[in-house]
Amino acid sequence: MSGPPKQGAGAGGDLGNEVEGYLLWQARVAEAERRARDFTGPLEWLTTAQREQIEQRYVADSLMRARGDLERIAARCVSLRAEYEQRYRELRRRCVGIALAVCAGCTVLAALLLAL
Repeated sequence: MSGPPKQGAGAGGDLGNEVEGYLLWQARVAEAERRARDFTGPLEWLTTAQREQIEQRYVADSLMRARGDLERIAARCVSLRAEYEQRYRELRRRCVGIALAVCAGCTVLAALLLAL
């Protein structure tokens, strides 16, 4: 795995977010490597080449799973954002409608009071 999943240019990924993402991914890589060494440690009968190969496959599998998890989380974030934006638009539309109705009602009431 070469790195974390890429964000789109319009996703608001500024430099700080990119650096944070890079550092988090590097921590994930280091954790996967440590876990691979812990996994192969008790297997004393492995040759050095076998140990390295198992560690590489373990790390690759761990990072592939982590990437999948991150992609699912990112997709869920996008869908939640769309859902909340839609709810916000509906709420804003209702609020504007209520405000216009109240203003219209006050105008009618003021006109009726002035007519009396």
